[in-house]
Amino acid sequence: MAILIQIGEFHFQEIWRDGFLAIDPNLDLRIWPDVDNPDDIEAVVVWHHVQGSLTAFPNLKVICNLGAGVEAIFKDPDLPVGVPIARVVDPRLTRSMAEYVVLHVLRYHRHFAETQQFQAGKQWRYIAPDDAAATTIGFLGLGELGLFAADKVRAMGFKVAGWSRSAKSIDGVATFHGADELTPFLQSLKMLVCLLPLTEQTTGIVNARMLADLPDDSYFINAGRGQQVVDADLLAALDSGKLSGATLDVFHTEPLPDDHAYWGHPKVTITPHNAADSFPEDVCPQILENIKGVLSGKPAKNVVEAGRGY
Repeated sequence: MAILIQIGEFHFQEIWRDGFLAIDPNLDLRIWPDVDNPDDIEAVVVWHHVQGSLTAFPNLKVICNLGAGVEAIFKDPDLPVGVPIARVVDPRLTRSMAEYVVLHVLRYHRHFAETQQFQAGKQWRYIAPDDAAATTIGFLGLGELGLFAADKVRAMGFKVAGWSRSAKSIDGVATFHGADELTPFLQSLKMLVCLLPLTEQTTGIVNARMLADLPDDSYFINAGRGQQVVDADLLAALDSGKLSGATLDVFHTEPLPDDHAYWGHPKVTITPHNAADSFPEDVCPQILENIKGVLSGKPAKNVVEAGRGY
């Protein structure tokens, strides 16, 4: 069994190699582009791989993605036919994402930006706390990340609503699904949290039409993907007063260009795509177990569907 590691930022490849070798020092690991004999490769571990490169391995049995988001894989028009693609389900990443969501929900809920402004002006001004029980937080996306984060927000006393592509029934969450229920979902929200996967259907989903359906003075938090937001429409909603604030962790271009309007906007909080991440000590054991299972004849775990994109 030979495993190929191919990561877009090549200087990270050795870090992940060391993570796998810490579990099993006898693994036959190849680091892209030093493949040696392509016939040896039975599994690949990828993150933003070189498009078209995976068809070079005639004995490939499984493609393992290093994270939960698999949109970079499906950008490749030349994926090997019939080879399962497995994503990571990482409890640490899931917890980190929930921390991020709770942090920024509470920042807006407790008017922290205004408090900082008052401090800068040496003003002792009281702001009454809002009632969490009268405040609805909406989640675009009810997958692994969205469900866990929604549960943590609900435990703090907030009302929670969620929208997904297909119908779901979740205790304590008002659920909506499909295009026809998107507007009813949006109309009662104080804050909208985007944790959707990036697919053809979700690209540009946060646009002027969607933002117009939100109540006035609402907030937007995006830790999904930057390509899901039409930047000009979000900026217009902020400038018009429709939105009171936006927290953005992901962007069309990363790092965010120096001249981007988000940097200096008084209503925008920027974080450098650090809401949540995967680390070798957490992820390598899961990936290696999955690879060994597939090579012993078991079905791959956490397989993503090419037609759905997640």
